Amino acid sequence: MASSHAPRIVESPAGRILVFDSATYVEGYVAEQPATHGDLVVNSSYSGVLCARMVMSAKPRAVIGLDCAIGKDGAGIAGLWYYEALGIPSAAVDVMTAEMGNGADLYDNGIVSRVNDAAQALGIEPGMRTADAARCMLTGEKKPAQFEPTRRRVIHTAASGRSIVCTDSIAYALPEDKERNVLCTAGHTGRSVIGYFRDYRPWAFICSDGGIGKNDSGLSALEAVEPDGIAGASVSALTARMGDGQSTYFDGVISACNSVARAKGVKVGQTAKEAALLLLA
Repeated sequence: MASSHAPRIVESPAGRILVFDSATYVEGYVAEQPATHGDLVVNSSYSGVLCARMVMSAKPRAVIGLDCAIGKDGAGIAGLWYYEALGIPSAAVDVMTAEMGNGADLYDNGIVSRVNDAAQALGIEPGMRTADAARCMLTGEKKPAQFEPTRRRVIHTAASGRSIVCTDSIAYALPEDKERNVLCTAGHTGRSVIGYFRDYRPWAFICSDGGIGKNDSGLSALEAVEPDGIAGASVSALTARMGDGQSTYFDGVISACNSVARAKGVKVGQTAKEAALLLLA
């Protein structure tokens, strides 16, 4: 299919969707069509910061691009957080489901792989088709009744009543977690969080090792809470995104654990999913 600088325009009662083959085409088109401000922009470029700057010339209502396999330093999706800082919902589509440089294929066949918080607040999730995600961004039809910006999510509840809970920081623990829940959070496991563990006393926790750092400082809380009887583990920051508790659970691989966790069967090299179930027991 030959590329075109002019977008495919999808009209709907909730608003327009402009589908471009490239983010580089947005600026030129907007210069000629300033009425595009407030439209949803779909573009078949990577969802990086450079592309986000180009797309922002349209002052979009929401944006969907490609993830380009995420790439080094997460450059393929770094624009999601650029948009998030501006309050703009954005999603990236799995590059194995849509052709680069082909906006129509992205819109018709793409599958979302990543979303920012502003998109998640509208109910947009990985696995959605691009066209459905775009429609829902405009209509808000999937928007949950309440959206917790810390993205607290109960993953699993055992017969005992204990749950595996994801939240982006141990600072967002709730009283109901005390002596009950396994918290998968996404901050480091350094000394500054020891007080949180002792105050909230989760049944167990899995955090990030923060890259471990100087003098193993990213792991120091693990040993510190052993006398308190709190089982704890850390995942490698190379396997899970810091600041994203769900990534800790779904992507993380255990890099360290304390003796209380080891007694429950947790081992270095396990997935966080496996470790969380052992900690729940």
